[in-house]
Amino acid sequence: MSSDRADYPPQASSSHMMKTTKRGRPYLKDTLDLFATLVVSLQLTTHKQYFRTFPNSFTTDEAAQNLASLKFSQSNRGPDPRDKSRIVTTTTTTTFSMTRDMAKAMCQHFMDARLIENAADQGSNLFKDRGTYVLTPKGLHVLERFISKNGINSDHLQHVFASQPICIKLLHLERRTADDEIIVTQSVITALFRRFVGRQPNYPPQNASAPQDAFQEYHERSKGVQLMDVQEKAQPLLGKATVVHKHCFAAVSALEWLCDFTSVVGREEAAEMAAQFVRFGLIALVSDKRKNNDSAIIFTVRGSAPGGNSPVSVSPIHQALLPNTIYRITDEGKRVAQWDDHVSSPHSSVTNLHERSSLEGSTIEGLARLGPDSSVSAADAKIHRRISMAEKLNAAYAEKESSKEAKASVKSNTDRLNQILEEPSYRALFREFLKANFCEENLAFWMDVEDFKRKFSITSSAQANVPSGRAGKGTPGQAAMEKHHESLIQTAFQIYNKYLAPSSQNELNIDHGLRLDLASYLSEVMTNLNGKSFDGQVDASQASAFNATQLQTLIKLYSRIQTHVLRLMAMDSLPKFIKTPRFIEAKQWLGGDASEDIQFLTSPPAPPGLGNEETGGAYITVSPKATEREQRQHQVPGSSTNS
Repeated sequence: MSSDRADYPPQASSSHMMKTTKRGRPYLKDTLDLFATLVVSLQLTTHKQYFRTFPNSFTTDEAAQNLASLKFSQSNRGPDPRDKSRIVTTTTTTTFSMTRDMAKAMCQHFMDARLIENAADQGSNLFKDRGTYVLTPKGLHVLERFISKNGINSDHLQHVFASQPICIKLLHLERRTADDEIIVTQSVITALFRRFVGRQPNYPPQNASAPQDAFQEYHERSKGVQLMDVQEKAQPLLGKATVVHKHCFAAVSALEWLCDFTSVVGREEAAEMAAQFVRFGLIALVSDKRKNNDSAIIFTVRGSAPGGNSPVSVSPIHQALLPNTIYRITDEGKRVAQWDDHVSSPHSSVTNLHERSSLEGSTIEGLARLGPDSSVSAADAKIHRRISMAEKLNAAYAEKESSKEAKASVKSNTDRLNQILEEPSYRALFREFLKANFCEENLAFWMDVEDFKRKFSITSSAQANVPSGRAGKGTPGQAAMEKHHESLIQTAFQIYNKYLAPSSQNELNIDHGLRLDLASYLSEVMTNLNGKSFDGQVDASQASAFNATQLQTLIKLYSRIQTHVLRLMAMDSLPKFIKTPRFIEAKQWLGGDASEDIQFLTSPPAPPGLGNEETGGAYITVSPKATEREQRQHQVPGSSTNS
């Protein structure tokens, strides 16, 4: 399998094989990027198999055909180094090419990583030669981030995001650059285990009045591995009484959960992570009733057990396709999970932690608990302190209350509003508040311009090669950029006509000087383009000759107006919004869970050049689409959500 990269002019090109690990799979980052590129190039439609229909799906043939020759083009705009007033565009095209067998093998890696699943048989882990496949919630999370990062037009995928569950928070485990293996440290295993068991024991609902739909079922699983109580029968001849083991789970359920909600690839790697749970005394075997002919993979991991220097080996997780290999959460596991406010034991930690730290990104996000004699590196004990969203909001409010100067108050409110706009859950509530008060246009304009600026800076496209005779002129990257530029012009003047043109439907109340500057610039440009005087209205077809530099100038004017409406919202709407019961309830419900795009659960990596050793780490990425959907479904916040 090879990929070719070409920067225009086209003579600059190179070719290389995709790197693979000792397990024979491509590196995880390459796997995720190629998966997302493939999905963007596909048309996910309804397919029939076994007399059933599967929406938003694709077939083996469709995937293999596109992977046979797949082009990914990315264009970046920026100032010309020689002339800062000009905008230049650099386009890079990457071409992936592989045989049908290679394409099938690649799709098997997608299945192992739990990015896709067999639509007709979700329990199957084999990518078949004639099959129909759909994206998993984890796959949609990866796809959403890829689209956002690369500025891809995803209109043809919006129905998929709207109709299927999306993984709200995906836990990533950092890997070694040399071999793509997970870097295992005690702090990493602690972060992984906390996500694995959840904030509280996750027993299935007992009194469900109706069967759960796909969204509800996924939501319950996302809270942590589902637990059960196991009764061990009495054995009078051996003098053993009946014992009830609490907080138990099936080994196969644990492996499936790790594959679905973290960045582990396949059951084998999931079993290795579970083996580390045994190594650190977080889980223990309850029963193993496998028969002699039952297949299982038993992993042995070597390392120092907590509180001791001697290497120990354990053979913990059995990868049996049976529900009767059972493990339980140990007392040490409960303490590390922080299900209860346990008093630290002598073996708990050399670090004194008085604050509750949750996996989901609350006040303490990097945590290592080391025994006094542990040989785990002291670097693992470093704690990265990130102020939670709730703390930011409270701090900003305290600053506003204590400030006696109006200027300081405005600054505080502006900072606080920015923090609310960064968090999808708060932003959705704020938009509803503005809509109820008939001033939604300010926030709508701000969000539309933010999206416009992002699309202006970068655009990407993914498509299978068009057969000869049907291809258009120029390269795929150039064609995509031309189409994207036309779309940008349409967007720019849709914003103008919607919010800024005289007597427009959602006309903003902005400063007279800003309005005059915008009108003067458009009058100058439109007169030069069309030879007609500017009457305050713009037809996008008349502005088709707008170049990138002129669009850049228009963006700068829009940004000034953005700043103005942000101040208006901060001074007028925000003080009323933060006193509403719904915001207060939401703040209590979300607490530290309100989060940025990425949350570090361990100490963030050191800047390049500071040390050569890779220390590893864990972090969570957040899906804005899933978060906003969750907020809509919890109009009145109830029980806390672990996703």
